[in-house]
Amino acid sequence: MSKTAIFSLFAILVCGAVAILSLESSFMNRLGCIGSIVFGIVFLLALLKGRKIKFDPILR
Repeated sequence: MSKTAIFSLFAILVCGAVAILSLESSFMNRLGCIGSIVFGIVFLLALLKGRKIKFDPILR
């Protein structure tokens, strides 16, 4: 895994923990959820760029 993918995975875990542990503050809950989504997209793009997920358009 690339460094970007590892950082994104770590950031997803931190944002998820913030979203779960911030029960009182709706702002922090939303911020954690939005951060998880953004870093999730970055993680998938990093995996695709690193060719860890290979797309085969021909279904066999």
